[in-house]
Amino acid sequence: MFPAKVTKPTFKCYLPPAQTDVKNTVEKPLKKLEAKLLSGEIVVNEVNFVRKCISTENNQEGLWGKLICTNFKVSFIPQDTSPKQKSTLSHLLLGEHDIPLTCLEQVVTVNDTKGKKKVLGSNQKLKFNPTELILYCKDLRVIRFCFEEAGPESARKVCLAIAHYSHPADLQLLFGFEYQGRRYHESKEERVNGSTPRGLQTPIFDRSSDWDREIKRTNASEWRVCSINQSYAISSSLPEHIVVPSSLTDQDLMQYASSFTDGRIPMWCWSHSNGSALVRMASLTDPLQQKKTEQKIFAAITKSHPQRNEPFRSDLDKSLPSILDIQSAFVKLRQICILDPFEESEERWLSTIENSRWLEYVRAFLKHSAEMVYYLEGGNSSVILQEEEDRDLNCVVSALMQLMLDPRYRSLIGFQSLVQKEWVMAGHRFLDRCNHLKKNDKEESPLFLLFLDCVWQMMNQYPAAFEFTETYLTVLSDSMWIPLFSTFLFSSSKQRAQHLMDFAKHKAIPQGEDQVVYFPPVWEWSQQFSTKDQTLFNNPMYVGKGAACVQNGEVKTFKRKKAYSSTLRGTPTNLRNGVKGGEETLTRRSSLANELKSELTPVKDLSPSERFFKDWFSRPADLQGLLIPLLMPSHMAFWKLFFLRWVPEACISKGGPVTTYHKLSQLVDEIEILQSQLRQYKGTSPGNTPLTSSGGNPTDQRRMYFQASSPDDPSTPPEYLTSSFPFTPTGNLSRRTVQGTPISKFLNGARIWLSTETLANDTV
Repeated sequence: MFPAKVTKPTFKCYLPPAQTDVKNTVEKPLKKLEAKLLSGEIVVNEVNFVRKCISTENNQEGLWGKLICTNFKVSFIPQDTSPKQKSTLSHLLLGEHDIPLTCLEQVVTVNDTKGKKKVLGSNQKLKFNPTELILYCKDLRVIRFCFEEAGPESARKVCLAIAHYSHPADLQLLFGFEYQGRRYHESKEERVNGSTPRGLQTPIFDRSSDWDREIKRTNASEWRVCSINQSYAISSSLPEHIVVPSSLTDQDLMQYASSFTDGRIPMWCWSHSNGSALVRMASLTDPLQQKKTEQKIFAAITKSHPQRNEPFRSDLDKSLPSILDIQSAFVKLRQICILDPFEESEERWLSTIENSRWLEYVRAFLKHSAEMVYYLEGGNSSVILQEEEDRDLNCVVSALMQLMLDPRYRSLIGFQSLVQKEWVMAGHRFLDRCNHLKKNDKEESPLFLLFLDCVWQMMNQYPAAFEFTETYLTVLSDSMWIPLFSTFLFSSSKQRAQHLMDFAKHKAIPQGEDQVVYFPPVWEWSQQFSTKDQTLFNNPMYVGKGAACVQNGEVKTFKRKKAYSSTLRGTPTNLRNGVKGGEETLTRRSSLANELKSELTPVKDLSPSERFFKDWFSRPADLQGLLIPLLMPSHMAFWKLFFLRWVPEACISKGGPVTTYHKLSQLVDEIEILQSQLRQYKGTSPGNTPLTSSGGNPTDQRRMYFQASSPDDPSTPPEYLTSSFPFTPTGNLSRRTVQGTPISKFLNGARIWLSTETLANDTV
């Protein structure tokens, strides 16, 4: 059953009488609508007089225009540039109404007069003329186009084109290969003048020097860079350079490699200051050699420890949800978040979120990572993470552990290096898990999104410990569906090298040219955003090493004392009716120890790990030291900005966390201006050498997106702020809006882990 069609003014109503027939309207549009195309992008099909359905507040509106399919995206060009909310985040590669083809999950055609509906794949036939096209996107958008006034044959052809080009037969057919090839040759002159992406601050870990620096930074003196996998001689999924115990020779490692899945011998990730190391490895496949090989490997890792402590091994396949479990939970969650519309009958929306098990799995990964952190930090033992292929669950846990242990990875550049090291170079199967070619749904699983959700949970609990924002995490997730960067396109270093070698030959790129130059990673953010928009990644609350402060007119390094963060940490214990009570104190960190105690053991005697957690939570957190998240189910929050950003009910004008972000950014910007002025003032003092300032903090160099205003300016939020900032998805809200639904309770602060029955009695 499809909803009854609402009679509204049609496009023909606004045309001169001579153009009111369908034939003329198709052939004679009011004005020429042209798509903005990137280098190498071509239009493959298009249709005029299409209505894009838009939801704004309580109204279902529509934009008239042209629908275009290119070899890169689905693009909609509105006929009228009617006044609407200003969009803040301006993408350099995509317009407000553009969808990359790789972002499409399903292409659904509908003929509401005949009651027909079909999900289109590649090279399929469509036996009816569609009256509506619904695009379900991997970033959770649902986009609807109606063809009431469009030529039926043109509408059918553009639908088939979108379905065909969103299912590429081969990786080389993705638009990134055409775009980066042309971009390389077009920017050749700039590179001659010294402009090269190798100036990136984020290490790529494709050369031994990157690993050497990491060994020195963590003081891992008993570990060395090994290049036995040069030309991928022993493993097709490991990088060419890995870090191994110094006591193992290359000959030993080559002998042991055949015993591991795909030759993935144990690989060093990180070292603690106490000498304990974090190591990851695949399962052993040879039962005859298993015990002997394990003993030698474990002995070498033990030897690398200063106290010769034996390592602790964790089998993640037995401890954590499988990739199929994670995919199943995400599919359920996605269905809940894209219901069209949120019906009044959807009474159990909150409990359905809980029953999807997504938040349960997020918590499971955080909890297991924290437990492994105990063995490194409290148990003074090296930790070996083992998984059958060492390419999925190990990526999540090893990265989360390092995020908890090392403040370097909580900075923007540090976090990017962590993803590059533990996901990209470690061989996470992005091509398969993202299903870019839409060939094998059984291999698809949102492990990277699960990791980003875990990171967001920690950011939500410790807002001053991270240099980056949830906007950055969301943009990073969206970048997975833009096939123009090498980061998320491949499943291993070998696959990346082979495809880029073929690409270089095809595009006449000289041998020996750095791959980062002609096919850059996503970390080159200037490809997507202006310098101004990149400041949205900066967290104004960040307390990091090297942050400057001014005391008595002198600039000093800002060192945070431990007593500071007790006011920033955690969630209030009193959530009455789902709303935080302002008069109560914030939760004490000892609450987790108490909860862990009741959860882990009924007896009074605490285990060593429980004593460790109790001791840590009894002290104020050091934001530049070890960071352990609160782990009870009630501490797990729903990531609203990501999951509900396209839902009209969730878009609160001038509301939500963005208002706090707006005010904090202005305050921080004002402080930085004053600091700069103080530095300049000190520089003019007799006998002092003027200090170098940041150019007087010109507008384009200031660190915050929202900048300090003069005292005379009214301090009102900008018009374009909504709780889904910075996306302000006016042009992408395609669902019908229904007010007064169960989601309103959640948006007003109700906790996900409360049952619907409990919420029914609440007054929110």
